[in-house]
Amino acid sequence: MPSRTAPLPRPALITALAGLILLGALVHESARADTRGPVREDLSSRQQDLAEAADGVVDPDAGQFTDRLIVRYRNGSPGNRRSVLSASQPTHDALYRQGLTVRRVHRGGLGAQVMTLDGLRPVSELRAVAQRLMADDPSVLYAEPDRRVFVAMTPDDPMYSQQWHYFDTVGGIRLPAAWDLATGAGVVVAVIDTGVRPHADLADNLLSGYDFVTSASMGHDGDGRDADALDPGDGCSSGHSSWHGTHVAGTIAALTNNGVGVAGVAYGAKILPVRALGCGGGYNSDIADAIAWASGGSVSGVPDNTTPARVLNLSLGGSGACSTTLQSAIDGARSRGSVVVVAAGNSNAPAGGFNPANCRGTITVAATGPGGAKAPYSNYGGVVDVAAPGGNLARGAAAGILSTLNDGGVTPGNDIYQAYQGTSMATPHVAGVAAQMLSRNASLTPDEVEALIKGTARGFPQTCSGCGTGVVNAERAVKAVFVGAAQASDVTEVEPNQTLATAQAISSFPARVLGTVGSTTDVDHYRVDLAPGATVTARLIPNALSNYDLALRNPAGLVRASSARGVGLPDQVTWRNANAVTTSFYLRVTRISGSTGVNGSYTLEVDVQ
Repeated sequence: MPSRTAPLPRPALITALAGLILLGALVHESARADTRGPVREDLSSRQQDLAEAADGVVDPDAGQFTDRLIVRYRNGSPGNRRSVLSASQPTHDALYRQGLTVRRVHRGGLGAQVMTLDGLRPVSELRAVAQRLMADDPSVLYAEPDRRVFVAMTPDDPMYSQQWHYFDTVGGIRLPAAWDLATGAGVVVAVIDTGVRPHADLADNLLSGYDFVTSASMGHDGDGRDADALDPGDGCSSGHSSWHGTHVAGTIAALTNNGVGVAGVAYGAKILPVRALGCGGGYNSDIADAIAWASGGSVSGVPDNTTPARVLNLSLGGSGACSTTLQSAIDGARSRGSVVVVAAGNSNAPAGGFNPANCRGTITVAATGPGGAKAPYSNYGGVVDVAAPGGNLARGAAAGILSTLNDGGVTPGNDIYQAYQGTSMATPHVAGVAAQMLSRNASLTPDEVEALIKGTARGFPQTCSGCGTGVVNAERAVKAVFVGAAQASDVTEVEPNQTLATAQAISSFPARVLGTVGSTTDVDHYRVDLAPGATVTARLIPNALSNYDLALRNPAGLVRASSARGVGLPDQVTWRNANAVTTSFYLRVTRISGSTGVNGSYTLEVDVQ
């Protein structure tokens, strides 16, 4: 059980527990993102494809548009000396070749010219245009898109300023910009834990859950399973209850912008409390039933869940291999569309020795401290997928994870806020981000959510060996959710499509292709016919155990854009048809490693604008 200092009854700098959270901690690792490089054209071999790998999946400007370019001409050049503001002739010519026209120009305070174009264009496209301008016009000192920025939400919750783990640019998850896009609205997140207390800063986001603790003595509530998921306390003999589930639930979905207490990662989501831990922990059989029920499965003797959860948070764990019972429950939850997020563990040991961190199909989360380094207690290793802030109380109470709690000992007391540390605290950050992503696109599969979270994670600012692909980045993860995919029509792959000549045509957009790599030699092609000036964006999301790459070729078979990343990481390409006629381009999916046949599934999202 976690220890903690005496609670504070009012908002203030919270004194926190001085020990590791023992209830939740486990881990799961995957390959880090491959080295990225710029896209180059006219390449025709697999080796060249890898050499030209694009910035791939997670373009920070994805979904962003502007109608302006900033161009700074060199001192003494005709463009810089012009008394009448206008683009130089080489600039005009270069823009015209890209299908762009300058409508007006004004000069910025730093001497650059700001050119307004004839319409909004993707920022990623205008980055490429700017590069062409600098290449085609020697008088251009630099050129870049005039990006637009927007207000990033800052909650009015008085203790938000103490939640560094949300907003700090070094150790935080960069949450405020994600809030501008998604809050988790419409998504149910199950907290499979000790139950919850109806904290005033949480109660309005709580659904009716269930108590799966079969042992009356462990349950500390006088009976076995029942429909009451409230936490009666788990400090039965010690007199020091953890109120662990309440703390986890607050990180996910504490009420936000209510002028009270703290904020939650996915404050628009609803929490489904599912009690599976009591005095002395919990049994795998109870946890497995809780997983099944929370995700919409049937459990004998228990009424069906009328509010199935799309995200399951398991901030719990123990040593040993993943049991068949637990793995079967996780597999069933995933088959019903639920994302399973678990803690890596707090033993500063390889997470492969702890369950459910070592179970297949989970997103296993390690913990970092305020500086972004591995927290001293966090488990690590090959089963870890990603890291998130878990706090480091060795650096003081302010370095912990602040959330909702209760001040009771054996039985419930009063609502408080308190800082804890542990991979139990890191896990709900990732669960909350998953809820944000699903609120933006409910059609995402568990594999797609995992791939996007891992693919958008930012590099560790300090050493965090064995902590997965990086620190979860809420802003990039939410932005990476494919725009329009929620309305996309599903397309099933049709073989044979091994060559350009047999490529499967995609004609309705946006499209979501459900494909399979049938064998180690299977290569899949899809044809997209682009009108002059049209832009295609495609994202390939592999299954979690595979590395599949994506390339776009022209009718001659020459590579125009490609992306080559690691196992379980998504790839993305974007290309604009600069030709004066409609042209066929071909998307190619290639297996590098991993699953084939019935386990070789992937999703290819395609949109044309």
